[in-house]
Amino acid sequence: MTAGKQSALLYIDVINDFQFDHGKELLNQTYHILPAMLKLQQYARDHKIPIIYINDHYASWRADLQQIYQHCLTNDNKELLQALRPKEDDYFLIKPKHSGFYQSSLQSLLYELGVKRLILSGIAGNICVLFTANDAYMREYDLWVPQNAVASNDPHDNMFALTMMKNVLKADVSPI
Repeated sequence: MTAGKQSALLYIDVINDFQFDHGKELLNQTYHILPAMLKLQQYARDHKIPIIYINDHYASWRADLQQIYQHCLTNDNKELLQALRPKEDDYFLIKPKHSGFYQSSLQSLLYELGVKRLILSGIAGNICVLFTANDAYMREYDLWVPQNAVASNDPHDNMFALTMMKNVLKADVSPI
């Protein structure tokens, strides 16, 4: 998919502490997709596509990047978080549940930016990325979910989620 001026890149739950069941497996899978995520980030910057981080709030209920970043930072995820840390001109939003749209300001921000196409990347592909893609599809956004820029703790579940996004949500899942 060629992303144009009406696109936005959503990084879903990439500022993450991985302190949950199967978190270690998800962290390992996320390190596997880091090169593609960085390539996608560069693509967005080169094409002046806004980058929007939509993230869990870790019980703070504040869209405070520094607070959430410090809460999540560990020796295991340090390289990942440093590489993907939002830049000054990126957007950072919090979400209370799985979908980036559910009770967040994402829809309003996308409207203000004039976005028609979403590029989804992040974790977990079989939960938060899939649920965000579903809600985006219902709002009639075109979707590109690069298969090499999405991870789940189980690669089989990740591929199943990507298949669902392609077949049901009409997402382009070609790699970056």
